[in-house]
Amino acid sequence: MPATCGNRANSLIHIEKMFSKKSFFGTIFWLLLAGFSVTLVTFAGLYLYLSPKLPSVDSLREVKLQTPLRVYSSDGKLIGEFGEQRRTPLTYNQIPPLYIKALLSAEDAEFFEHHGVSLKGMLRAASQILKSGAIQSGGSTITQQLARDFFLTRKQVFSRKFNEILLSIEIERKFTKEEILELFNNKMFFGNRAYGLQAAAQIYYGKDIDQLSIAQYAMIVGVLKAPSAYNPLANLKRAMIRRNWIIGRMYELKHIDQATYEAAINEPNTASYHGTTLDVQAPYISEMARQEVLDRFGDKTYSEGYKVYTSVDSAMQATAQAAVLKGLLSYDQRHGYRGPERHLKPSEDADLIDWQDQLQNIPTLGGQEPAAVVDTQAKSLRVLMSNGDFVDLGWEQGLSEVRPYLTEDSRGATYKSVTEFLKPGDVVRITKDSDDQWRFSQVPAIQAALVSLDPLDGAIRSLVGGLDFNQSHYNRAIQGARQPGSSFKPLIYTAALENGFTPASIINDAPIVIENTSTGIAWRPENDDGKFVGPMRMRQALYRSRNLVSIRLLRSIGMQTALDSLARFGFNPKEFPRDLTLALGTHALTPMQMATAYAAFANGGFKVDPYLVTRIEDSKGNIVYEARPKRVCKECEFNQLSYADDGSLIPATPSLDNNARAPRIIDARIAYLIDSMLRDVIDKGTGRLAKQLERNDIAGKTGTTNGPRDSWFSGYNPNVATSVWVGFDANTLLGRREFGSSAALPIWIDFMRTALEGIPDKLPRQPEGIVTVRINPDTGKPAMPGDPDAIFEVFLGEDTGRTSAAGNESSEQATLPEELF
Repeated sequence: MPATCGNRANSLIHIEKMFSKKSFFGTIFWLLLAGFSVTLVTFAGLYLYLSPKLPSVDSLREVKLQTPLRVYSSDGKLIGEFGEQRRTPLTYNQIPPLYIKALLSAEDAEFFEHHGVSLKGMLRAASQILKSGAIQSGGSTITQQLARDFFLTRKQVFSRKFNEILLSIEIERKFTKEEILELFNNKMFFGNRAYGLQAAAQIYYGKDIDQLSIAQYAMIVGVLKAPSAYNPLANLKRAMIRRNWIIGRMYELKHIDQATYEAAINEPNTASYHGTTLDVQAPYISEMARQEVLDRFGDKTYSEGYKVYTSVDSAMQATAQAAVLKGLLSYDQRHGYRGPERHLKPSEDADLIDWQDQLQNIPTLGGQEPAAVVDTQAKSLRVLMSNGDFVDLGWEQGLSEVRPYLTEDSRGATYKSVTEFLKPGDVVRITKDSDDQWRFSQVPAIQAALVSLDPLDGAIRSLVGGLDFNQSHYNRAIQGARQPGSSFKPLIYTAALENGFTPASIINDAPIVIENTSTGIAWRPENDDGKFVGPMRMRQALYRSRNLVSIRLLRSIGMQTALDSLARFGFNPKEFPRDLTLALGTHALTPMQMATAYAAFANGGFKVDPYLVTRIEDSKGNIVYEARPKRVCKECEFNQLSYADDGSLIPATPSLDNNARAPRIIDARIAYLIDSMLRDVIDKGTGRLAKQLERNDIAGKTGTTNGPRDSWFSGYNPNVATSVWVGFDANTLLGRREFGSSAALPIWIDFMRTALEGIPDKLPRQPEGIVTVRINPDTGKPAMPGDPDAIFEVFLGEDTGRTSAAGNESSEQATLPEELF
């Protein structure tokens, strides 16, 4: 009985357990069913809510891949590139199959099997995170990454991920796998401004994508994971780990055999930066072109692949850069060594890696490379460069010439030992000389600008806005308004010639006192040499740059007459001071303005407007802008006979319509007179250093301002008008021995020597109405027969024998109204 009861009790317990298990599993089942239903309803709701808001994937067919703005010289040389996205699109057939396998191995091994979303891939990524604590392969498919990068953001929210899934499915429905891969490899960011596969190959290896190895493919694919963290240029150790993992995945998926795998794993890193290689360095020109395109096309400037062709001649531009650098280095050497740029703390690394890192943050300026002093000996020096190389400099490699800067006017004695002026840790500069040997140097503190124009239409042939664009983006050629000094005088002389004066007019170079009647303060202008030479011919006064003569000329012709004359050159008369200091070039002007004014002397009296951009093409080669500058057309003037170079008469018929002609602003005869006077500046005046060019058709004028603070030379021949300025940005003193002839003119000479190479001398043809007369050089009057001192002078026909109204002007004090002071 007891046994029977026990069995029954056991049976009841067993039955109860069975029902309990069924109840438990039933509960789980219903919970799962409920969860699935809720999930299904939630996803359905999200789909109904989000799908109408999703962008149309059809827009991928019309997507315009961004390509940068590129700037070219007139002869097709690349001189600039702008835009964050450097890109060269490829078709699918241009993508190497081995690269595709490397990509799929790392990012989406089941790409050709799934329909936009891979559950297996998501589970694998989750498993790897649990096992290693780090992400090895992403859970998103290539299609999902494409959807995210084209249409969405990287913000980690559920709605973004769900949108990504929906878009991926839609993309797979409307695009082939090949089309998806083509878009992906042209769209994705590979770091270092490289957007797209081909750009990445160029940036990291300097080659086309089909020229790379498997290891290099793997390295490029590895960057996709995190372009900053897995970039071989930024973090080589991490990039190599990622590269080798991808190579291992390729082997695991049987895309490569063991021998290929081992060769790829053992291949050393060869990645290095291969940025845009410019054919010509013209950063100031490039920036001007960029700004002009931006003004025309707005934000599309950086994405539409515009090609901008400029008027710049690549050879002349290279010459201009070299001439400016040479001139600034010469000035700098004349004034002494200013000491190390900075001092580095003692290195904590035996290999000086910390010093190398700091040097990499110091830019190369004007070809002057930064270097850290490692060791000093009496007659030698060892320095570390930013690339890790060590350079040894001997005593004759610039060290023996070092003298300390004291003031702008003086230097100390030459150092007898390197240890007197350098110690380990000092940051200095070294540069390559013409023999490709390193020399000790320093970055000049002084600046310069050069502008060169084609006088026939105003085309900018070359322009340099400073020592180095990386040092300062300030373009002194077009932004740096400074006093031009005596280089402004030819504009006053032109007005004088138009108002009764001749090159033979006698003007008194004598002291003058201008008193301000309201303040009682007197102005006593002087010549540069502090001397006065008395009566002299106007021609002499210009080539000898006599200040007092210029003042008397301006006072004689009147302020309003002078201002009206200046307006023709493109200046705004309202900006000029209404006082006699105008004659000395005290109103600040830019090198561009001065070059434009001198272009009128070079072309025989016509006003041209400077321009840079000749045409702009879109990515398909269509011209979307083309310049139409006004050109000089002497043969268009009906009342003036014109001649060809061979002496034959050019028919007096217009070859340009009125809208295309540059307007005449100086009478042809006046232009001839002022040109002959400016050629004398070089033949026998302040610009005679330029005689070394051995040309008869060059003319110009030096300019030096009080201090001196600014040094100028503006000059030309019929083919090129060029203006050069040298000075300090802070407008500090240049030094008492520095003038336009010593600082600016040598730069002008070096530039013009190359710019005019192979161009024959071309003197202007004398226009009708000009007569040549023998005169007495002391009186400026026609010479008596047999006068042994007589010289030839040119006049307007109607001015023969005329004497200057200013000829008898004395040095007595003159009192002028306050507004003329």
